[in-house]
Amino acid sequence: MIKTRTHIFLLLLLMLASVPAFVAPVAGQQTDRAKQIGGKFMCMCGCNQVLTQCNHVGCTVSTSMLKELDVAVARGDSENTITQALVQEFGTKVYAEPPKSGFSLVAWSLPGIYLFLGTLLVVAVISRWRKQPVLAGAVAIQASGISADLLERGRARAARETQD
Repeated sequence: MIKTRTHIFLLLLLMLASVPAFVAPVAGQQTDRAKQIGGKFMCMCGCNQVLTQCNHVGCTVSTSMLKELDVAVARGDSENTITQALVQEFGTKVYAEPPKSGFSLVAWSLPGIYLFLGTLLVVAVISRWRKQPVLAGAVAIQASGISADLLERGRARAARETQD
């Protein structure tokens, strides 16, 4: 009977000890929400990698940023609050991609504008080329101002000089 009670007591003790592993994430382990939010920011150690993917050996910056992020997520802070806190601490360079508002909207719109203007330029150049008359044979010779005799001598000389 005492053995049974001891076994039950040890089993309950083991179950109580394992509860924190299920309730809160282990240190260094992130929740899905923290990973999602962390993927929107850059690591500030200078590696130019996304915060959740920084693979610097011994990178203390990403470790501290991820801990801050985990604490904020555990507190139940909104994504907007977490974003404002990181921007306040590190500046706008913490963004992995610029926000789609204000002056940063220019960064989002310029590639499309450049593509449109480049397409217009190519179409204009091609249409201008197509409008020029095609000069062939004797008409081309007369238009260039070179006599047929001079052209024939030039071709003969070029043929002599290029033969091996």
